[in-house]
Amino acid sequence: MAKEKRESKAARVERIKKEKDGLDVLQDIYVYAITGEEVDPEDIDRFKWYGMYTQNRNLQAEDDPTLYFMLRVKLQGGELTLPQLKIVSQISEKYSRGTADFTTRQDIQFHYIRVVDLPEVFRLLDTVGLSSIFAAGDVPRNVVSCPINGIDHDEIADVRDIVDKLNAEYKGNRLFSNLPRKYKIGVNGCSKNCMHHEIQDLSFNAVKTSNGKIQFEVSVGGGLASNKRIATHIGYVTPSQVVPLSKAVTKIYKEHGIRENRHKARLGHLIELWGIEKFIEELQASISFTLKDRAEIEYTNSRFREHFGIHQSKEKEKSYIGCALNSGHIGADGLNNLIKLLEKYGATSLKTTVTQNIIILDAPTSNAKDLAEELEKVEISAFPSNFKARVQACTGLDFCKFAISETKGVSKKLVSHLENKFPDFGERVSISVNGCPNSCAHPHIVDIGLMGGKVKNEAGESVPGFELLVGGFLEGSKSQFTQKTGIKFTQDDVNETIEKLILEYTNSDFKTLNEFLLTKVKA
Repeated sequence: MAKEKRESKAARVERIKKEKDGLDVLQDIYVYAITGEEVDPEDIDRFKWYGMYTQNRNLQAEDDPTLYFMLRVKLQGGELTLPQLKIVSQISEKYSRGTADFTTRQDIQFHYIRVVDLPEVFRLLDTVGLSSIFAAGDVPRNVVSCPINGIDHDEIADVRDIVDKLNAEYKGNRLFSNLPRKYKIGVNGCSKNCMHHEIQDLSFNAVKTSNGKIQFEVSVGGGLASNKRIATHIGYVTPSQVVPLSKAVTKIYKEHGIRENRHKARLGHLIELWGIEKFIEELQASISFTLKDRAEIEYTNSRFREHFGIHQSKEKEKSYIGCALNSGHIGADGLNNLIKLLEKYGATSLKTTVTQNIIILDAPTSNAKDLAEELEKVEISAFPSNFKARVQACTGLDFCKFAISETKGVSKKLVSHLENKFPDFGERVSISVNGCPNSCAHPHIVDIGLMGGKVKNEAGESVPGFELLVGGFLEGSKSQFTQKTGIKFTQDDVNETIEKLILEYTNSDFKTLNEFLLTKVKA
């Protein structure tokens, strides 16, 4: 008798999606919540369509059999109003053991979510217009954009209406509920290109022409992890053409994306397979307008893509305050501190950034400085150190099933250590702490990337640790991914290892840290 062929991961996922659309698992979620039945493993995959992943049991008591989930909630445009802040704080306190983190996709995510609580969690989110639909899964994810659209004096264009239209077009749309893999779109009107178009599957960058009109530079195929690729510029469209072009690109991806291999299933992989000219030809044939010329513009280097500090808004007598957290961690306490201070000083909303930080949008100018000073007391920094400003970390070993190393705590301790050792360090340092070989915290586009993995300690034992990656940045076609150094160390040795690097740099003749770090690349 012939041995039955084992179903591949890609084949399994494609079968699951074909047998029942991810959107249709919602009714099952309610049944599971009411009956307490064990969740079908294939429905667990479909739960992603509503923003849920099963979490690591690392912090779970041995005698606790509960199936806990991480729940990701989409923040459209990255925004959280005061009423929304109160609801997410309530969810964090009552259903998530006080957990809450901002993500690199301008979302917020919780842990310890139980199936029995999901109907009430979903109800609470709905009362303030929030949702987890398409926050995960093989679907278009949250559309990222500059958090100060519409209030920034230096912006190229206010793109909030385009972001809203794209999010509305894709939200829960069955036409796009079964893509080959996740799919990420960004729209930029910011003069600093702060939404990182280079690593989006599809992006639109506002450009002002010589006659004062706005058009959008289009780039495709960017990504990290298995699709480590800088997006390719393919031309320009008008504002009214952004949504139809986006739908056309998505349709091509849906119909031709490589579904046979999950590691080769992103849009960038299809572009690599076809070549950019064939992709453009296919795209051009599917739209009723012509992409304009392909001359590429200059972009701001990623080390300058930030909005920290107090800035006068376009809104009269209002200021916005850009603040650094520490790798997106906020928790119920942090949310409640924000609520208290926003109410005290008369601000009503904030937006998250793609670097896991926040911007308070509408602080009264008359007391913005006082608000910033009080925020600093609760470790929300309007004028962060050069180490705290640009540190990112993924979910890590505490909750992620794929993680090998802990991350959030590591990043917090590292920043504190470096601030104490180098209080006068005068150069921004971008740092990413990643718990596994994936790229959730973007370790390939920073000065210092810590890539989680098993390493040998002094006793020769295999323990959680990191490999050092260095020298990454984004700047359009000039972008550079980090390179491996071969330097590996345990979690306990993180602070000392990075301290030695910074000290060696300060004693050298190099003009930039990035340039110095590249001397550490493994030959």
